[in-house]
Amino acid sequence: MKMTQLVAAVSGIALLTTACENLTPGENAGLYGTAAGLAVGIPLAAAGVDPAITIPVTAGAVAVAATTAYIISKQQATERQRKIAEQRARLYMARRDQQLAAQPTAKRAKPSRYIAVQTERTPQSQGKSSVMVFDTQTNEVVGNNVYDLKSSPQVGQTAKFDTYSAQYVGTGN
Repeated sequence: MKMTQLVAAVSGIALLTTACENLTPGENAGLYGTAAGLAVGIPLAAAGVDPAITIPVTAGAVAVAATTAYIISKQQATERQRKIAEQRARLYMARRDQQLAAQPTAKRAKPSRYIAVQTERTPQSQGKSSVMVFDTQTNEVVGNNVYDLKSSPQVGQTAKFDTYSAQYVGTGN
């Protein structure tokens, strides 16, 4: 009986994952977001956790899983990709600083520490866009990783890249 359950579970997972290969990035995000929401929300609700806690925690899990589903692969950056990412990040930061200086202090939003900036794609790139993560406090690219994305998030949207939550700024324009 246990062997039958194990075979059924493995077969179900295999079918689910192979059926997902032709989904659009939005469909993948919805699928993985829903799965994460169920995996977090059901145990919390079953344990009797207050809905005022369960709902925001579940929503957070959905958001993280959905935004993470956009990454296809990670590879080492070329020197050119790194330079382009640094230039675009610094351009974005200069423009952001000008806009912040023009606003009253009380209305200024706290800028993100990490930004994801689009860089040049290489022939080995697998996605529609390639991005690198930039640390706005140290003014340096974080690591030497380029993330290939199925599709670019909207400018201003936060996405997860490894251990960094970074605000996507596109090309910095």
